[in-house]
Amino acid sequence: MADRVLVVDDDEAVLNMLYKVIRSCGLEVQTATGGEQALELTSRESFDLILLDVNMQGIDGFQVVETLRKRGIKTPIIIVSGRQEDYDTLYGLDIGADDYVTKPFNPVVLGAKVKALIRRSKGSLPGASQVISAGPFQYNTSTLRFYKDGQEIVLSSKENAMMKLFIDNVNRIFSKDMLYELIWGEAIIDENAIMVYINRLRQKIEEDPSKPKYIQTVRGLGYRFVV
Repeated sequence: MADRVLVVDDDEAVLNMLYKVIRSCGLEVQTATGGEQALELTSRESFDLILLDVNMQGIDGFQVVETLRKRGIKTPIIIVSGRQEDYDTLYGLDIGADDYVTKPFNPVVLGAKVKALIRRSKGSLPGASQVISAGPFQYNTSTLRFYKDGQEIVLSSKENAMMKLFIDNVNRIFSKDMLYELIWGEAIIDENAIMVYINRLRQKIEEDPSKPKYIQTVRGLGYRFVV
């Protein structure tokens, strides 16, 4: 069965164009013409990725992202927006989106991003469940769930990928360029995006995020996970 993508935009021309782009990638597409309809669909159906505009009447794209994440829905979300300000990009990532694409965009590149993000978000491995442990943390490679002291910490797909990388490589230093290549692949995102995700992880796993014990900044080099 083909992976399912929900495309949300209240501009009919853009919606039809996005529909064609995603269909050309061999994916199944469901469309929604606004935030309200998107939230209704996601409450009763599951999707492998959501492609979402920001500027919509009624419930806008940012509100949709926030609502879905509050519901505990971890489906990967790519925001597609005409807003090109750095603030909007960082805000979208901070509230739980996995990528932010500005218009106009290259349809081929967008299709590749969609397929790559779906592939990374699934990331399940064949065989029996395996739990990786490091200090107070555990990561189940079968269910892709992350725990601290036995309590699950809910992560977005990008946070999940970054935490899996860290827990697999305790004490190893990763530069920003390495994290971009390993987590985002070919995607080009704002330089501050790495910092956004590091800060989000610190908020979730550190006792005092302002004085991180586990995800340490190595000045001039990058970041290191220590337990």
